[in-house]
Amino acid sequence: MAARNRGYFEARNILALNLVSSPGSGKTTLLERTLRDLGEEMDFYVIEGDQQTTNDAERIAALQVPVRQINTGKGCHLESDMIYEAVRQLDIANDGVLMIENVGNLVCPSMFNLGEQARVVIISVTEGEDKPIKYPDMFHTSQICLINKTDLLPYLECDLERLKNYALQVNPDLKFFEVSALKGEGMEQWYNWLRSQRNP
Repeated sequence: MAARNRGYFEARNILALNLVSSPGSGKTTLLERTLRDLGEEMDFYVIEGDQQTTNDAERIAALQVPVRQINTGKGCHLESDMIYEAVRQLDIANDGVLMIENVGNLVCPSMFNLGEQARVVIISVTEGEDKPIKYPDMFHTSQICLINKTDLLPYLECDLERLKNYALQVNPDLKFFEVSALKGEGMEQWYNWLRSQRNP
């Protein structure tokens, strides 16, 4: 089913990104700011994954962006058949950008490909520098690492270089962007990467 999703995305020139992280890393805040800042440039569509509630989907819908909520119940990750059904409901236009916000979990989502073009792992500076070596599969299977909440660095004992070095131990090809989604700091590099994926 992941291969089927991928074929559909490629045929329609849809950029599909799988956003993964632990709970509370700032995925939804980062997504909201990205949609606000780039909404005039790109046609965004969003799939929200959570065990319960429609809270995040409501936040995205408030931005006038097409969104579908998937509640997994006791499940800890999204699966490709869920994405297939949600994509059918969204009716994504050619050349659109699909943002899939996975369930907050650094373990299970790493084992399930959804047909995405790239996996983006978000880690906040409040989580500790050694997360990449504690949960290596997630960082090993991601192409981009967004280090979020950098505005809190003055109040924490967090060594960004050490965090990056740990991540590079499990994935030497990982690309980093240091951002504060809340404050908007560092987001332009992330946006430029998105633009490069839309116009390779």
